[in-house]
Amino acid sequence: MDTKLIIGIGAGVLTAISAMPQIFKALKTKQVAHVSPFMFIILAFGNSAWVFYGILLKDLPIIITNSFSLAMDIIMLLLKLLYHKKDEAEKS
Repeated sequence: MDTKLIIGIGAGVLTAISAMPQIFKALKTKQVAHVSPFMFIILAFGNSAWVFYGILLKDLPIIITNSFSLAMDIIMLLLKLLYHKKDEAEKS
């Protein structure tokens, strides 16, 4: 396998899994007050652009890793919506 491809896949995988610790913490604690939804919205748009770019280039590593990243962004946003009400109720 080409060294450039290995580096690209490795970078993509690391980027794709970067949101997982935040997701696991939110699932464990059911608290998301500390999570910025705007960050994940921006990441979602950026990852969508990368997926589109990968499609244009017909580059599967770009498409796959950024699709996974996009899915993680969406999951975190859904958790923010789901647990935000719990955070608000606990403040009251």
